Amino acid sequence: MPVTAGTNGAGEWRGWRAAARDALYGPRGFYRRPEGPAGHFRTSVHASRLFARAVARLLCRVDAALGRPARLDFVDMAAGRGELVTGVLAALPADVAARTRAYAVEIAGRPDGLDHRIEWLAEPPRGITGLLFANEWLDNVPVEVAETDAAGVVRRVLVRDDGTERLGEPVTGADAEWLRRWWPLPAGEGPSGEGATGAGPAGAGPAGEGPAGEGPAGEGPAEEGFRAEIGLPRDKAWASAVGTLGRGLAVAVDYAHTRETRPPFGTLTGFREGRETAPVPDGSCDITAHVALDACAAACALPGTRLLPQRDALPALGITGARPPLSLASTDPAGYVRALASAGEAAELTAPGGLGDFVWLLQPVGIPDVLAP
Repeated sequence: MPVTAGTNGAGEWRGWRAAARDALYGPRGFYRRPEGPAGHFRTSVHASRLFARAVARLLCRVDAALGRPARLDFVDMAAGRGELVTGVLAALPADVAARTRAYAVEIAGRPDGLDHRIEWLAEPPRGITGLLFANEWLDNVPVEVAETDAAGVVRRVLVRDDGTERLGEPVTGADAEWLRRWWPLPAGEGPSGEGATGAGPAGAGPAGEGPAGEGPAGEGPAEEGFRAEIGLPRDKAWASAVGTLGRGLAVAVDYAHTRETRPPFGTLTGFREGRETAPVPDGSCDITAHVALDACAAACALPGTRLLPQRDALPALGITGARPPLSLASTDPAGYVRALASAGEAAELTAPGGLGDFVWLLQPVGIPDVLAP
């Protein structure tokens, strides 16, 4: 995304983290709007009830791994208007539902008519025994955006309320260290004219010293115009959420990338009324960026942690796009039509290039891997 330094922007210059936090969660923020997220973008939850059924099956597996406790917790992070938690409760077997305590964690107010069994909270409860599930939460945890300038120095990107941007101060300290470890920016040409490898960490000196982007001796500066989203706030948010789990499983589901596949120009974008748009931090649109889930995973460092594409996770929970046998059409026409529709919905949830590209971060606490074959 090009950086412009226009003079007709509105409001003060701020880092993207502060600007997005106010635009999303402030008194007039995007997530305070009455239509809710479903009015602007479509998640797996909105695409099909099969998604909630899959999460219900996952909760049942966690329940079994826990030895079927008297109280089973289900925590829906960033619950929107409660669509997922409502669907999960409806899909649970009666004996499991009777023991389930359901929590919706969301900053917006409780929707009218929500199932009375669902407790509406601003933060997850502590001492969870069960499943903490965060579907498209971390991508809306605001982060700073960084970009290399003409001299190869990595600087914070500042923004006004109308979306106008300019470069600010160099990235230093913990943010610079996070970049060095998790999003090393490509190095430019060295003094001799030979291209630097770009494989080493971007930034000179020991951890936390000096601005990011000045390559080690002989490598030269990072190339101009490359961008990164500094995911340290997401690492901390995820570690805090996982810390509420006494025993069970924590799952984060998001569009994501790993250290080997970081996008060179970042992923910051906006969504309004079902369409992708420029990320303008005025409360009129969603502001989102893909998640460095490998960094989030390392923030907890739990045994059994793994990353799994949604196109693999959902089939492990019985959601596949397999078409029903044609013979069913003659013996049970209505059943065939229902099965065909279900197969189409499952195919959308697992499609490469679409919802199937979501990544699941699974971190068990005191239980075995419940998605193991």
